[in-house]
Amino acid sequence: MKDLESRVNLHDFDPRIGMTRGAPKLKEICWYLVKMVFFLSAFPFPSAWKAALLRLFGAKVNRYVVIKPRVNIHFPWKLSIGEAVWLGEEVCILNFEPISIGNNVCISQRAFICGGNHNYKISTMEYKNGPVTLKDGCWIGAGCFIGPGITIGVDTVVCAGAVVSQSLDDNGIYKGNPVVFVKERWNP
Repeated sequence: MKDLESRVNLHDFDPRIGMTRGAPKLKEICWYLVKMVFFLSAFPFPSAWKAALLRLFGAKVNRYVVIKPRVNIHFPWKLSIGEAVWLGEEVCILNFEPISIGNNVCISQRAFICGGNHNYKISTMEYKNGPVTLKDGCWIGAGCFIGPGITIGVDTVVCAGAVVSQSLDDNGIYKGNPVVFVKERWNP
């Protein structure tokens, strides 16, 4: 049996194709320094400080936001956070495209909100990114993965450990990998 040769060519990957960083390099470097000290640290700096720093770097952040330690936000200038939002420990927001978080949203520990991806059908694995929208009242459980181009509906619950690769309707409870509908959250 003959061995198959790979067609993947990561050497020729060009990070400029398929992604606009959205800020000058100096701003990005400054953000990474601030992020290392105030966001990736285990020290519980006040959420109000973190919200102010996000705003300083271009994020839209409303009132009553709770940001726990070790939250990793890639590009604050591509982030919008509503009122009364909770970001749990070790949440990762890879926002190569805009991420919009509505009001009264809970994102639990180690959830990964991923607006970045690669096109596996192209040998150089160019970016294939997409925005993510978390509508009002939704709850993203611990350890969930939310992929690019996804919208999570109003008051929808994504149970712990779920993998979401399609948009989810309003008022649902979803679980699993792949994610499946379980039942409505609120009865009409």
